[in-house]
Amino acid sequence: MQALKETIIDILFKSGLIPKENLDKALEIQKVKQVPLRRILVEEGYISDVDLLALISNQLYIPTLHISKYKFDPDIIKLIPEHIARQYSVIPLSRIGNTITVALVDPLNIFALDDLKALTGCAIDTVLSSEEEILKAIQSHYGSGVDIQKMLKEGILADASADAKDLELLRNEEIELSSAIEESEKPTIVKLVDLMLTEALKRRASDVHVEPEEDGLRVRYRIDGSLHEIFKLPRKNQNAILARLKIISNLDITENRIPQDGRFKVKFEGREVDFRVSSLPIKFGQKFVLRSLDKTNLSIGLDKLGFSEQPLRVFKEAIAKPFGMMLVTGPTGSGKSTTLYSVLNQLNTPERNIVTIEDPVEYQVEGITQIQVKPEIGLDFASGLRSILRQTPDVIMIGEIRDSETADIAIKASLTGQLVLSTLHTNDAISSITRLIDMNVEPFLVSSSLVMLCAQRLCRRICPKCKKPVEVPKEFLEDIGFKEKATFYNAEGCKHCNNTGFYGRVAILEAVLIDDIIREMIIKRKSLDEIKEYAVGKNGMMTLRDDAFLKVKEGTVSIEEALRITTEE
Repeated sequence: MQALKETIIDILFKSGLIPKENLDKALEIQKVKQVPLRRILVEEGYISDVDLLALISNQLYIPTLHISKYKFDPDIIKLIPEHIARQYSVIPLSRIGNTITVALVDPLNIFALDDLKALTGCAIDTVLSSEEEILKAIQSHYGSGVDIQKMLKEGILADASADAKDLELLRNEEIELSSAIEESEKPTIVKLVDLMLTEALKRRASDVHVEPEEDGLRVRYRIDGSLHEIFKLPRKNQNAILARLKIISNLDITENRIPQDGRFKVKFEGREVDFRVSSLPIKFGQKFVLRSLDKTNLSIGLDKLGFSEQPLRVFKEAIAKPFGMMLVTGPTGSGKSTTLYSVLNQLNTPERNIVTIEDPVEYQVEGITQIQVKPEIGLDFASGLRSILRQTPDVIMIGEIRDSETADIAIKASLTGQLVLSTLHTNDAISSITRLIDMNVEPFLVSSSLVMLCAQRLCRRICPKCKKPVEVPKEFLEDIGFKEKATFYNAEGCKHCNNTGFYGRVAILEAVLIDDIIREMIIKRKSLDEIKEYAVGKNGMMTLRDDAFLKVKEGTVSIEEALRITTEE
């Protein structure tokens, strides 16, 4: 049987799709570059990969498969080692009995087919796929932390030993910019950064921390709210890696003295993920924090966010109001933005004009007008908000109410026909009232504008694969005020949860609708304790701890986690 190269030449001669001079030119380039003819033909623009694939398929009677949206089984992937998959540009798709079906670039490579048969002990059935799709699939499904460690041992660390120095006055390392850019474009550095991001997404990391230290570059992932050190890179490669992060984030590569913010987008397992990037100058270089923002979390709607029945009902009643202000409070990283964006997604219809003003814009959502504040040119929350009001919005989302001017404009906007959503940093929902009054907003304006107050936290879910019932002393339950009968669970840790005992997080909320009695109490400047007592006793508000205990009763959260995340009422 002739090789794929000769087969392609025969096919193209017979079809007449490519002029002979172009084919000859491609063959000359192929001799010099020593890469497959198929790749040269596509790169030079003589034929598209799809058309060439169809021609080869018709000639060889081998079906084609576009594997970019194919759902791979991890157990099937393991049948062929990564180095073999990369060597022959092949990836396993399925196994039926003693036959394995693989997607590959060159179905006439008998050495590849013989090796696969010997390695797996199975018959090999083939389908054709493009080289680009196969390489992407290999990168996605084999690219793991193991590869990073392998690269560190075999590639980068091979020449990373510290230079021997005589006794001398040590000074700060001077960065040669052109050298850093050149290093950052090397395949090893590019692959290392790609694998770093791939591994972060596979492990469900919300943040990637890249931190220069005296002896190297530490990489940590924040998984389910906790940071885990994953690996260390040699200091020798620090500048190249940081330069690579700057390039993909569209940051100024020449600026190392001041903080910068950027973003980039990746496609992972068929979904788009935004990364928000922040750089901060520190003693040993620049620290980068990359925050992953997965838009698929926003489109599922309020009903599927895992809220308990009472706060979910309050949210639905609040967003049904034509105007007023909804405030979501909580510390950084408590899921406030995800909640507000989920509300916006539910309100995002063609008949509504929705405008947001944020610092920075977290998620980019189609159909919503989003403004990034730029204080250096005078576009802050207050001035941006004034401009927004001239755009006849129906719904306004303010990233955060930080000062009295923003609070005043936001409240007045909510009284003149707009539904205003925003966040504050307070410990509980009712404290938002005091915070607004402290910002010099008159109590009568606060009472008139507020529709709903909500406080939010994120609790780590118990891993469903390794959770087990545990005994909790009755005296302890009485001390913490847990009165209901329940089966308590804990998890020891397993492969599914990376031996942490937790897998994912769930929101706990306290949410209260502002009724006429609460409005009257605000105007009369009643204490927060009095307002809270009424909200819990007669308005039906669940506190954060009540909601946490409800999640404990459901078997979602451990009793220790519920106590850790909430304060005693």
